[in-house]
Amino acid sequence: MKLNFTGLSDPGLIRSNNQDAYYIDPDKRFCIVADGMGGHAGGEEASRIASEEIQAYLVENWESSQSSQELLVQALWRANEAILQDQQNYPERADMGTTAVVVIFRDRESPWCAHVGDSRLYRLRNSQLEQITEDHTWVARAIKLGDITFEEARIHPFRHVLSRCLGREDLHQIDVQPLDVKVGDRLLLCSDGLTEELVEQKIADYLQDNSVLEKAAYSLVEAAKAHGGHDNITVAIVAVEEN
Repeated sequence: MKLNFTGLSDPGLIRSNNQDAYYIDPDKRFCIVADGMGGHAGGEEASRIASEEIQAYLVENWESSQSSQELLVQALWRANEAILQDQQNYPERADMGTTAVVVIFRDRESPWCAHVGDSRLYRLRNSQLEQITEDHTWVARAIKLGDITFEEARIHPFRHVLSRCLGREDLHQIDVQPLDVKVGDRLLLCSDGLTEELVEQKIADYLQDNSVLEKAAYSLVEAAKAHGGHDNITVAIVAVEEN
């Protein structure tokens, strides 16, 4: 299958710096979105470290005998260890951490995704947008248990509280999954600066209505800013096309 990639990151309208990071490798065919936390310097550093460590590990081991599942798990563990080491070296950043969502397309395997935190992967297929990843947050678990509704979660004061992120000694699991991808699909990786501002139907509309990927990315970011732009906004889009 032929893949087209694009990405865009914006600080939004409230924050003075951008604690998000993204990386796209169109040759190896993978992309990363990370959303840092831990203050002005800490969050920016955490997402940068995660993005750089993940991409470095993937490139170094792309042709190895590791499965895509193993490759992703090890890449995110490496990122977690690098952030922990940085915390030790710079105690002022001891509370920093980051989300990460990664999608890889290796020729000999189906596409795979890994994620930690609440940066998301969506798939748009036949005008229907589906969230593929499951947020590692307090409210996501509360929804699953039936304690709160989806509508209540969108405004809940604990909606930003992560149950899992990179940069923690107590991180014990990396979620990985194979992806069902067909020609005509579009995949969207994004930070919560997008999903906090736009409902899923609006995201689907912008993804579908713009045939040019760069325009779709720009439209999503600008729409999130028009809705308030309270957080950094990052998107990476993959279009699956015929060879």
